[in-house]
Amino acid sequence: MRLIALTSLVFFGCLAGAQPAIRPDRKIVLFDGKSLDRFYVWLRETKYEDPKRVFSIKDGKLRISGEDWGGIATKDAFRDYHLVVEWKWGGPTHGNRQKAARDSGILVHAHGPDGAASGVWLESIEAQIIEGGTGDIILVAGQGRPSLTVETRTGEDKQLYWQPGGTPTTRDRGRFNWKWRDVNWKDTAGYRGRRDVEKPLGKWNRQEVICDGSKITIRLNGEVVNEGTGAKPDEGKIQLQSEGAEIWIRKIELRPVRQ
Repeated sequence: MRLIALTSLVFFGCLAGAQPAIRPDRKIVLFDGKSLDRFYVWLRETKYEDPKRVFSIKDGKLRISGEDWGGIATKDAFRDYHLVVEWKWGGPTHGNRQKAARDSGILVHAHGPDGAASGVWLESIEAQIIEGGTGDIILVAGQGRPSLTVETRTGEDKQLYWQPGGTPTTRDRGRFNWKWRDVNWKDTAGYRGRRDVEKPLGKWNRQEVICDGSKITIRLNGEVVNEGTGAKPDEGKIQLQSEGAEIWIRKIELRPVRQ
């Protein structure tokens, strides 16, 4: 694996703002199974260095060990794209999430200083990956607060769930649960909800995040599970998380929204 060792926070902190966001007009392969040259590392403990090899390539697949909290972010910013990520859970879990639901995420419209969100993430809008909750949307604050409007219903647990035709709700913090997230969800390893679209442990999932102007649509294994409009911001980097669980990725690519 080739990852650039970085020593300048200013350099990568300015990358997204240095050039206009790219609008794909053809397929862009972000991960080709050989290198991560389109990405850079940010980890809570070691910043731009990865001494534990949290991110490595094995047999043409990206392994994210989950041993340290952080992510890999694209060097470029993007807008108006159809992102496809194919992933599956590995086995190990780590730290304070050793017995908790396996957790990761795809951050879009990410911008600002690295680690601005809790010292770990970019300010962004997250398409959540977590056992039982894959497809949730989380507003990840940094120096500012991203916002999104989602049509919702209020569940028995008083949380908001995506419901087409429901009450339009705008948030700049917190979560919009995916449509059929189990109201009895528990943060335990191996959790499975009654109507989960996510495949069982060890099986490949296909997660799509379609960013069309200020609209964000999330598909999981072919089914639309969440959607929002009025995204602010509506462009930025893409960051893939390491958050205490091993996850394998075999495809990361961008396509035009309309082909």
